[in-house]
Amino acid sequence: MTNTNTHAGRDRRLTEELADLVVSSHPENDDAAMAAARLGIIDYLAASFAAREDLGTRKLWKIVDAEGGLAEVPVIGQRRKTSFLQAALLNGYIGHALDFDDVHSDVRGHPSTVLLPALISVAATYPLSGQRFLSAYIIGVEVMARLGRAVGDAHYIKGWHNTSTLGVIAAAVAAGYAKGFSAEKLQKAIGFAATQASGLRTQFGTEAKPLHAGLAAQSALLAVKLAEADFGGSLQALDGENGFFAVYGDLSLATAVLLKDWSASWRITAPGLWFKIYPFCSAAHHAADAAVRLAERHSFAPTEVASVRIVFPPGGDAALIERQPRTGEQGRFSVEYVVSLALHRRSLSLDSFTAAPIQEDILSFLPRARRTYDSQIEPAPEAVPKGRFTIVEIITKDGQVYQERVDRPRGAPGNTLSTADVQQKLTDVLTDAPALAEQLVDTTASLTTEADLTRLLSLLA
Repeated sequence: MTNTNTHAGRDRRLTEELADLVVSSHPENDDAAMAAARLGIIDYLAASFAAREDLGTRKLWKIVDAEGGLAEVPVIGQRRKTSFLQAALLNGYIGHALDFDDVHSDVRGHPSTVLLPALISVAATYPLSGQRFLSAYIIGVEVMARLGRAVGDAHYIKGWHNTSTLGVIAAAVAAGYAKGFSAEKLQKAIGFAATQASGLRTQFGTEAKPLHAGLAAQSALLAVKLAEADFGGSLQALDGENGFFAVYGDLSLATAVLLKDWSASWRITAPGLWFKIYPFCSAAHHAADAAVRLAERHSFAPTEVASVRIVFPPGGDAALIERQPRTGEQGRFSVEYVVSLALHRRSLSLDSFTAAPIQEDILSFLPRARRTYDSQIEPAPEAVPKGRFTIVEIITKDGQVYQERVDRPRGAPGNTLSTADVQQKLTDVLTDAPALAEQLVDTTASLTTEADLTRLLSLLA
């Protein structure tokens, strides 16, 4: 494929060039990317079925039912269908409700829980092969990861939720690609998506955080519908001083990196998706691994611990906005809670991260844990995300010091889960329906034809 990095600086038409590259792409020719996409679907389904009884889902259903509409798209684990746009809202929310879904370090967010809900709605209402579905998913991950690099770290640090702000554009691109949009129609869809980009990190630890994923998927499909209706809109929404990158990030950075080396490799494989073993924010996974090791390797009792020091590089804990959580739901964004659980040798499983109040012994332990930051510590070359690490150090009341450092937690690229591990994640979630888990794995593994995709959709609700 031709590389389009010859245009100069601010004169580049990023929206047009991105659309041109997308419509001429053929990720189905890359076996590794297709295998990674199949695995991503299984992980997304595991996270979604795990949340099928989530209270927020019931609240959203009340809103959806009051509005009514065509029952045409399955909602995962709900034994029901709803409309094209509302299903994307629900499936996006459900996939992210427990923060158990995948992460991509370039995105600094969660790709699949926005991309796949949008594509499921497309697949349920438009003739689509399994191969095209997988290709569109790969394209969506690619665009979302490139947007993440192009918008820069300041976007997230300022308070935007990348899963939502970047996901809406990437999902519109994925859906448009799935439907065979022309480059010009895709440019319009990008514009309609970009003008809906929203989502604030101040909502972390609440039901609004996973709602961002559903809203992004829904808004992406609205963008596609508007483009199909030939609604009037900009063809250059990413460009110029009033475009997406200038407003939300850094236009000069975007110009340099957005389209660089397109299709040299697909971001779904390099660096790849991060499949979680814990149902909480990935920024706490380093600390979780470190604290689990400490509890396994040393015989201290929690009552013997005088203090806990959790060391990050500056900004490494930006997503972890809760320091004094009161519920397990808030604890998904509290490294203090995660470490306290692990040091008490409690399970870091779904049961510990519900809306229920935190147990009193854990609450009383939380003040012993404090965060510190060290810019002098050299990040490991293989760190995921790049430049990140966490050190957990405990000091006992008799002066013993124990320390563990993690640069690349379990599940992250380079320390990733195997295919069998991800499949087991789904099986563990569906202990009440082992036959369904097996069918989902088998159908996804052979996903190629339109009939295969129809079969997969029939299993979701």
